[in-house]
Amino acid sequence: MRFIEEIVVDEFLPTFRSLLAEALRERDFTQSEVAALLGISQSAVSKYAHGEVRRNQRLLEHGRMQALIEELADGLASGEMTPVQALIEAEVFVRELEQGGVLAQLHEEAVPTLSEYGGEFAVHDPDSNLREAEQTLSSVRRGLRLLENTSGFAPLIPAVGSNLVEALSDAEGIEDVAGVPGRILDVKGRATIPADPEFGVSEHVATVLLAARGAGADANAMLNVRYDEAVVEALAGAGYATVEFDADAETDAVVAAALDAQPDADVLYQTGGMGVEPISYLLGEDASAVAEIVRDIT
Repeated sequence: MRFIEEIVVDEFLPTFRSLLAEALRERDFTQSEVAALLGISQSAVSKYAHGEVRRNQRLLEHGRMQALIEELADGLASGEMTPVQALIEAEVFVRELEQGGVLAQLHEEAVPTLSEYGGEFAVHDPDSNLREAEQTLSSVRRGLRLLENTSGFAPLIPAVGSNLVEALSDAEGIEDVAGVPGRILDVKGRATIPADPEFGVSEHVATVLLAARGAGADANAMLNVRYDEAVVEALAGAGYATVEFDADAETDAVVAAALDAQPDADVLYQTGGMGVEPISYLLGEDASAVAEIVRDIT
């Protein structure tokens, strides 16, 4: 009896780690940095670099393996992918290979009686909530970078601050929405982002996004910006559908009423109320799409 995990350790890991180590070294990672990311010793990295580790030829020639190595190396080098997300993507790839892929084939060769199952038995579930959560955080980080590099964004930040948020596909509450802790502020004409995005840190903007999704809006992300007539006119002029809602009433009800009047709205706005600052809310498929709306009007 041989477990497929043994195939992973003997065949996949040496091949995967050596390829990723090479790709990271090509992107100017030091040997110690590569060792830390892969969770191995520097001497092991050296062995990979000098070809002293046996690699599986079928995996070396696997197109998806090659593409994943480039994706992980680029993401880790740019900072758009965390080590946790890289681990999750690698784990999901392993599960794919275990279910009818190269690893399943190697397993069948090691345990011939498995061939009667056709390699279709599932060992793990690749569609995990953890994977989606990491992808959502990564998406918000990309959107924030776009906003940071948009020179006209800072003047659009309202007095209460902005927040860029994105929800999980099955989000039910604000704990399922990622955003910026403490909000984005205009500090001397520059958009200042105080911390990396987290889940459950945006009560107000997340609540509006959830209300819009609950009313049928096809949007996963939202950004709040300053409201005035010029901003709304600029958004409309750029081709975005706008609709007003009442700031003095219950959020779910007024957002639902607004979207009933304009189901395809890209922008929700309210003109203020008792102790409530006027705000515009930009809706999009993801955080980057919302950031692009800002770019379109600045």
